Amino acid sequence: MLQRLSQWVQRLHDLHKNHPHRTMAGFALSLCVIGGGAFAVGSLSSNANVTSLNQVVESVPTLALPSDTATAPSLMLFRSDVTRSSDTADSLLSRLGVSDAEASAYLRNARVARSQILARNGRLVTVEGDESRNLTRLTVRWAPDNAADFSRWVMERTATGFTERLESAPLSVSTRHANGVIQSSLFAATDAADIPDSVASQLADIFAGDIDFHRALRKGDRFAVVYETFEADGETLRSGRVVSAEFVNNGKTHQAFWFKEARAKEGGYFNAEGVSLRRSYLASPLAFSRVTSGFKMRFHPILQTWRAHLGVDYAAPTGTPVRSVGQGVVDVAGTQNGFGNVVIVKHTNGQSTVYAHLSRIAVRAGQRVAQGETLGAVGATGWATGPHLHFEFRVNGQHKDPLTMARQSDVVEVSAAARAEFMRHATAAKVDLAAASNAQLSQSE
Repeated sequence: MLQRLSQWVQRLHDLHKNHPHRTMAGFALSLCVIGGGAFAVGSLSSNANVTSLNQVVESVPTLALPSDTATAPSLMLFRSDVTRSSDTADSLLSRLGVSDAEASAYLRNARVARSQILARNGRLVTVEGDESRNLTRLTVRWAPDNAADFSRWVMERTATGFTERLESAPLSVSTRHANGVIQSSLFAATDAADIPDSVASQLADIFAGDIDFHRALRKGDRFAVVYETFEADGETLRSGRVVSAEFVNNGKTHQAFWFKEARAKEGGYFNAEGVSLRRSYLASPLAFSRVTSGFKMRFHPILQTWRAHLGVDYAAPTGTPVRSVGQGVVDVAGTQNGFGNVVIVKHTNGQSTVYAHLSRIAVRAGQRVAQGETLGAVGATGWATGPHLHFEFRVNGQHKDPLTMARQSDVVEVSAAARAEFMRHATAAKVDLAAASNAQLSQSE
């Protein structure tokens, strides 16, 4: 069988070699016959089930398109910002994307705008405009510190020109969770966490008795805070009091809870055991600074001799507020030799504090001052080589190390009558504080 097939293939090869054109024509004819047969089979198969088709023709009404483009919906502009102290009517509207000379003129001459909005810092402003950047409505909201209500000023375009109205409504209070990690400083960490400066300052004050924010902060320290926010029409106008806070410094956890006893004149911050975090004296007369010269022997930069430095020097820019570390009565407010402008405050038990080299003095002799009250501002008056605060702590006329006095001052506890109420309050506050701490942990992972 294989031999006969081989002979047949050999004959085809010889035939193609001797008559190539005839061979190719025969091959093409064979393909046509095979293809025709396949087509016939396919046709027979399709004709086995013939389906009749009916053609239906209907007229479809066309959509009516507006011929007048003026009736088409126009684009609307919505934008919000915060006013700046350098704002004029033109600059404010321009920053908000509005180019409307008529609106600028009205805003420039409006009495409320001149007194409360233009050249004011921190007002929340919202504009609505059309696609031509003309103003439709402008709304400004603000609230004075410690006020329960906020003001809303609305300037609106009508068919006859602009109108305005001034309204008042109650602020709504809510709480906000925030957290952060120390990389370089507390302010840098709170800025990175979008926490207001007022809340950062409160954190420093709350833990000032336990944490030296000038020398004891470590990279990797973390904090969590729950604080109040005051809102107007759903927008935050300002931050309020810290409700609870936690600070982990060098591996040690510090917690603080705001609490006010029923019959107390004012509240304060307490740890989880009900012990007040407020000492008789603050750890520092400046909210933030760095110690440049401590309570020790030093080479005096002006006298060029080694002598005891009887206080602490804090480097800070001129104008930085200086606060009283404790309540008392101003004994001296004036100029004294090398101290330059100086304030001396008398406290209880023969204790007094000295604040020297001030650029200005904000109190007078005989005035009673509270803890944290501003006494003046950092300067370089007297024997000073640059702007800084020289701070002293004296007990019966003898100098003591100011950095240790705050930690040795008296503390108070929640009264026995209010302890059960405080524990319930602290337990509830810990839930929110734990949520803030966990949120920070999830962000850092």
